[in-house]
Amino acid sequence: MTETAPEHPRESLPLDSTAHLLTRITSQLGTQLSLVSLNGTRRPMHRIRRSVPTLVAVAHGSRDPQALRTVLELLDRVRELRPGLDVRLGHIELNEPLLPDTLDGIGTGDAVLVPLLLGRGHHVRHDLPRAAAAAGHLRTRVAEPLGPHPLLVEALYERLVEAGWRDEDGTRRDAGVVLAAAGSRDPDSDVDARRTAALLGERLGGVPVVPAYASAATPTVQAAVRALAARGRHRVALASYFTAPGRFATVSAAAAPGIAAAPLGAHPAVARLLLHRYDRAVAGPVPADAALAHPHLLATA
Repeated sequence: MTETAPEHPRESLPLDSTAHLLTRITSQLGTQLSLVSLNGTRRPMHRIRRSVPTLVAVAHGSRDPQALRTVLELLDRVRELRPGLDVRLGHIELNEPLLPDTLDGIGTGDAVLVPLLLGRGHHVRHDLPRAAAAAGHLRTRVAEPLGPHPLLVEALYERLVEAGWRDEDGTRRDAGVVLAAAGSRDPDSDVDARRTAALLGERLGGVPVVPAYASAATPTVQAAVRALAARGRHRVALASYFTAPGRFATVSAAAAPGIAAAPLGAHPAVARLLLHRYDRAVAGPVPADAALAHPHLLATA
């Protein structure tokens, strides 16, 4: 930037004004020189940017080929919502890429593991922190599981509507819903599923929603259907509380006496929730090494 000449060049400036002018000229000259390299070429201007952690979505894995396709579609939605964010996929088992391979491929830097799991359990409390701690080349945090959360409830509701549920069904005295989930031996997983069932019941206008499990916990879908029937609720729909298609989702749907909703899949609300969990982790919940030493902290992270 060039200084303009004073209107009266022969007029002397006060001492303090002259010093101020020289300071400005020196500062501007220093700024300009900093943009010129030793060979006389202009250096590109770079903004100082903080490293943006890689988002590593962690899926369980399934032998059902639709599961992988669904998860990839979900991650495409996430990329559309957050252009430029490095989003990768790792599996706990059954599918490639496995989580350790995904972490090895990141190189150095920061990463946030976001479990595509719907509640607390062994994978969230133990497997993910161990995998993160083993990736010593990365600074890694483990985000909360997706559920429970109102965005999941909205996705569950819309999947039920797609399957044939109508708002007027909420006024019927014989209507009920079974929330079919994978199941876990961890008691907190049951707590999370029951919380989601209660939220879904509110969303449906007070319809009773009973959680049921495909493995490791009770009641089963069939038992939950019988429990609702004992209360006079014979018109039962099934809400599929699974991230993607797979064996558990298929078995649960087959046991439904009425309409059976599709899994959550690549629903837009799930994509938004995935980014919400990522953002919370970036803001500073539990680092991976602390989660491994104190897994209970994940319940409140």
